[in-house]
Amino acid sequence: MSCSSLSKSFIWFGLLFSLLLFSCGKEGEETVFPEYKAITESVYASGLVKAKDQYEAFTMASGPIQEIFAKEGDTVKAGDPILLIYNEAEKLRKENAQLAQSFADQQANQTRLRDLELAISFAKNKLYNDSLLWVRTKNLWDKGIGTAVELEQRELNFRNSKTSYESSLLRYRDLKREIEYNSKSAGKNLAIIQVVENEYTLRSKIDGVVFSLLKEVGEMANPQTPLAIIGSPGEFILELQVDEYDIAKVEVGQPVIVSMDSYKGETFEAEITKVYPIMDSKSKTFTLEAVFTKAPIKLFPNLSLEANVVTQVSLKTLVIPRNYLLGENQVITTDGDTLTVKVGIKNFQYAQILEGLSNTTELILPNQ
Repeated sequence: MSCSSLSKSFIWFGLLFSLLLFSCGKEGEETVFPEYKAITESVYASGLVKAKDQYEAFTMASGPIQEIFAKEGDTVKAGDPILLIYNEAEKLRKENAQLAQSFADQQANQTRLRDLELAISFAKNKLYNDSLLWVRTKNLWDKGIGTAVELEQRELNFRNSKTSYESSLLRYRDLKREIEYNSKSAGKNLAIIQVVENEYTLRSKIDGVVFSLLKEVGEMANPQTPLAIIGSPGEFILELQVDEYDIAKVEVGQPVIVSMDSYKGETFEAEITKVYPIMDSKSKTFTLEAVFTKAPIKLFPNLSLEANVVTQVSLKTLVIPRNYLLGENQVITTDGDTLTVKVGIKNFQYAQILEGLSNTTELILPNQ
């Protein structure tokens, strides 16, 4: 066989082998056509079920718990005492403040004021008499009757009486101011003591139920440690945490699909009612509140949950499986063409195609 014949044989064999390989590749490739169906986009959230108005009760005082007035599950009114912290020192200070207020009270000082009023009256009368005597002596002196010494004595008596009267008035005003100040000051001191003493009694802020008591009699209480959990019975909210990357998609009124470990295999429905506008810098999450629109038969505070906040819905639109996207906005057809498309809603399974494809365009799964 000649060299040229041998070369041609190798070329034909190579082409045949390439065709065989290409044919095998085509048969093994996964293809799909875009189709019209509903698609939703959602944001993952985790959180807890909480009673409406649920809060952890703290006290500003420190000390051992002396007495507990309520039991877990008890219904309480706003202002009802929950527990008492030992406060004998504050009781003594209150009694001392009450004594001080009684001593400084205006009614208790009426005798001192009355004494000065009498002194003013006496000084006023004496001033009037000394004034008459001085005028009379002066008139007699003008007529040449009497002595200069007597005239000077009458004038001196008048001036001394005037000074005494004015001094009595000043003492009366000063005493009245002093009594008013002491009375108000003692009253404020007593009010402060009563506020401080009240801090030793933990009271409910709402009409609700004592869900949990976190301390027992004899244990130490302090302002940093919660003592009880209280909330409204029968009304529950969902407190959700959403990642900072998703918060821009969330709005009040969006539906929520909820699942809970307490009701495995079941889902429930809720609606976003509040978006807190500040991020928790430690967890990098935002807090949402939602209320059930389709709730379980029975709920308890602090049940854990997982949820999906539905941010977008399209009931009939062109979609492809999400793994058929090449990058963010490209697809590959069975003809080998790479097309750029406009993508809308995306979830874990599908991607919405707004522009660039029809439902007759066959696509192949890209190697990514």
